[in-house]
Amino acid sequence: MSWRPDASAPLWHLAKGERNEIFYSDLELEHLKQIGPSCVATTLCMVARATGADVTPEDFKGITNSQSPHSWSEALKPYGMQLAYCNHDQRRIGYLIDELKQLNDLFFLSFYSVDPPSDPDENGKLCTAHIVTMHGSTIYDTAKYPSREGVCDASAYSRLERQTKRIFRVVPVGYPRCL
Repeated sequence: MSWRPDASAPLWHLAKGERNEIFYSDLELEHLKQIGPSCVATTLCMVARATGADVTPEDFKGITNSQSPHSWSEALKPYGMQLAYCNHDQRRIGYLIDELKQLNDLFFLSFYSVDPPSDPDENGKLCTAHIVTMHGSTIYDTAKYPSREGVCDASAYSRLERQTKRIFRVVPVGYPRCL
């Protein structure tokens, strides 16, 4: 038998015989507009509020690190949620949207705001990144107002040309693939 590496991987790998389970199809998100550089805290707040929680982005700022997805996952636990990494590379978001839409669930998409350099700057920062929420086929961007692409169809999102930094699926607490 001649083995060759597989150059592609689905975003959400399913084991043989496993079906895609949709965890949050009935969740109703209400867009929040971030104040300052708080996309992570505002995104987490928006999702927590959809569970009925009475929280603000400030509640998440003190318990998360914007560069630590593990802290984001921990912050979602009181609301019955955690994060799970998806397979991805630095492809532009536009290449992944159709597959995410087919999965039809709740995801966090993180992307670079500029073309990422290979090395961090003198302060240790690689470059600015942003995170948005994708629920079904809708993107919620906390950096924009709802009427100005803050809530839009994922296929029409203006930042589809940005390179992917991270993709997470929001899963129930205790799900085997959680962070």
